[in-house]
Amino acid sequence: ARRWLPGGTEAGGARSRGRAHRVEVGRHSPLAGLRLDEAALRQKGINLLAIERRNGMGRNVLRPTGRSEIRAGDVLLVDARIPVEETEALLQRHDLTQVPLRTGAGYLTDGSQELGMVEVIVPAESTLLGQTVLQAQLRREYGLTVIGLRRGREVVRDDFLNEKLGVGDMLLLVGFWTDIKRLQSTSDDLVVLNLPADIDNVLPGGTKAPHVLVILALVVALMVSGVIPNVQAALIGCLLMGLTGCIDFASSYRSIDMKTLILIVDMLPFSIALQRTGGVDLAAYGLTSLVGRASPRLVLAVLFVVTSGLGLFISNTATAVLMAPVAITVTNDLGMSPYPFAMTVAVAASTAFMTPISSPVDTLVVGPGNYGFGDFVRIGVPFSLVVLLVSVLLIPVFLPLH
Repeated sequence: ARRWLPGGTEAGGARSRGRAHRVEVGRHSPLAGLRLDEAALRQKGINLLAIERRNGMGRNVLRPTGRSEIRAGDVLLVDARIPVEETEALLQRHDLTQVPLRTGAGYLTDGSQELGMVEVIVPAESTLLGQTVLQAQLRREYGLTVIGLRRGREVVRDDFLNEKLGVGDMLLLVGFWTDIKRLQSTSDDLVVLNLPADIDNVLPGGTKAPHVLVILALVVALMVSGVIPNVQAALIGCLLMGLTGCIDFASSYRSIDMKTLILIVDMLPFSIALQRTGGVDLAAYGLTSLVGRASPRLVLAVLFVVTSGLGLFISNTATAVLMAPVAITVTNDLGMSPYPFAMTVAVAASTAFMTPISSPVDTLVVGPGNYGFGDFVRIGVPFSLVVLLVSVLLIPVFLPLH
């Protein structure tokens, strides 16, 4: 937004950043208990962009309207159009204490926040032509606040709210991301420009983070304690997420990775077919013939290598599904406990970082990280050897072989 600043210089950028303030309403503030239209902040050169109000463990960010009541303890996000000295005097006079912007200068361009900033242009067919910014009533119509006006290459500095809009005028708007999206899809009077690329990654439930942490802790506690099966614990967590508004049906549906789900479902009958046709027994016989008379730790090492090698070409989840029956059959032939062998398969299948196709997690980071196949091999193979060594040494200690 630097080109919206007076002169467009670095010094101007510093002055502009001083326009945005987060202030807390003190207990004795004359604004406490007043409606926004009674407080008349706009007449004093202050635009109220949002009201942050604590709600239990989290906070709510409220849209300011003329009937919004200001309460003691509220945190107000304001845009001050008056000089810094006048702003400080006004804040002191109204018992408003400044608190830091959570993300510094990027508060209004950070997708993790509820508020965003966008540029719009007035087209030739707009019904707003000839109206002033105040008469356009963009806050009432779209929930967005005008904080800047550009006409050609020049920024209108003084009293831009009373400037009549013409064709090609550009406005800088601040408001909720949801309102910005609505403006983009429904308005014929304004054309959205320079929409942030990360608008689709805006957190829809950013205020629900404490609820999510509590639910996660509850689910983990239920799983660890063994009070109920893990599947039921996970289902309870999903239901609580929905009841508390942390997630809705549409976002939960979008989060399902259908490729991974189909891959796992397809591999399950493949595993059953291997057992019924004798494929598992054949693989187990080959493994025991190779290292059957060797030490149990060497058997674990070979099982680890075979499992991780298979994971180079197919999903780590599918690898675990295929190799678990083989490991259990091997333990039956050797007369040992199946637990250390099954755990070795689980750990080996989890070392899916030698190729970018071994796990959906690896695949997801290839593009953003600009990684190549060789990067995974160069880093993943040494890590796999370390995991192999630690697993062979420690798994029999925690899970005895007999």
